[in-house]
Amino acid sequence: MSVFTSVSIPELQAWLQDYAIGEVVELKGISAGITNTNYFVTTTKNKYVLTLFEHNSINELPYFIDLMSHLSAHGVPCPQPISNQAGISLHMLNGKPAVLISCLNGKDIQVPEAKHCAEVGTVLAKMHLAGQTFVETGTPRHRNPRDMDWRTGTAAQVMPHLTPDDQRLLTEALAFQAALDTTQLPKGVIHADLFRDNVLFDGDKVGGVIDFYYACHDLLAYDLAIAVNDWCVQADGALDMARLNAMLDAYQSARALTQAEQAAWNSMLRIAALRFWLSRLYDKIYPQDGELTHAKDPDHFKNILKLRIAQR
Repeated sequence: MSVFTSVSIPELQAWLQDYAIGEVVELKGISAGITNTNYFVTTTKNKYVLTLFEHNSINELPYFIDLMSHLSAHGVPCPQPISNQAGISLHMLNGKPAVLISCLNGKDIQVPEAKHCAEVGTVLAKMHLAGQTFVETGTPRHRNPRDMDWRTGTAAQVMPHLTPDDQRLLTEALAFQAALDTTQLPKGVIHADLFRDNVLFDGDKVGGVIDFYYACHDLLAYDLAIAVNDWCVQADGALDMARLNAMLDAYQSARALTQAEQAAWNSMLRIAALRFWLSRLYDKIYPQDGELTHAKDPDHFKNILKLRIAQR
């Protein structure tokens, strides 16, 4: 959510001329994150978030807009896309597809406790269940843009820049994922990026889940593993058992993991760690220009991957 594409207040006012949301009072760039451009937009009526998509065409985006609307209608706390008076929410702005969404209450928590992890587990299970009734427009189902093919291709791009030890670790991780049989694991709509900065807490309750732009159809247990690898770890990446048990217990109170998912649990943790090690390596090696950018440390997920391998 860094600022890669600049937008001025006059440009935004012109873009919003068909919206019934009042006059723009403030436009403020959001620096957290690394994929799309985001601004807080304050008007005389309310506060919103403006997202400009740096890597998606406008034809790829209705999936995310429809999904957020569906989840919100089914009680999942997530942003609602704002439409203009013609009922359209997606438009081009400064050469990029853009959408205005509701701004949810709360703030992210950087040092979560077990009670926060339980809340996240409950909301994630609720999202997975609600996603079972989501009907996508068009075919095929929206694939994971960070799937095994992406991981393999990205690994080839970053491999020459790694130390011999890291090259060995990455090669072994790729061999592990290639041999992994996931055919018996349940699939559905997943968030795919449910990190601490994508969940807003209003007191001790989840006020909203944000940033659905990696959402896709993939393994439900993998989505849970992504959340665990961020919410339930100590500074060195080791699992915090109190937070882990809180999240898993809360999740399973709403949706029990199948036997196949339980058997594959450590494998899901490893694949989730590999995915974010690779994306952070790529962003570090091939940085994208932006006004406000924060490249995240790839070594954090390298350490998590090594720890999960040791725990097999």
